[in-house]
Amino acid sequence: MDLFLAMALFLFGFFGIAFVSTREMRLARAYYYDAIAMSLVDGELEVLAAGEWQSLPEGESSYHSKAPTMKVLPPGEFRATRSAKRIQLEWIPAQKGNGRHIVRGFALNQIDTPHPEAKR
Repeated sequence: MDLFLAMALFLFGFFGIAFVSTREMRLARAYYYDAIAMSLVDGELEVLAAGEWQSLPEGESSYHSKAPTMKVLPPGEFRATRSAKRIQLEWIPAQKGNGRHIVRGFALNQIDTPHPEAKR
């Protein structure tokens, strides 16, 4: 009886620790995907702010990044939205648990555009 009770306590504790560590591993992976997606969105937004925003069509469209870290991300999509006053870029993961929906943007009036008559 003592052996049976000891084995039951051991298995209960072992499965509890295994469950917690699996959950922590999934959470760590989701944070990893979040960090990569945030880095990509911020980098692509810098490219857009440098002048590439002018090549975006008005409204919502799919955005394609050529960054090598795209291979690390789980399935999902980049979406760019251009309005008269704002540019917005977002990463949308295809499945829950593969990171968060990341949204970044900037107002077009915040971009420093040189005056046409300014000397260079």
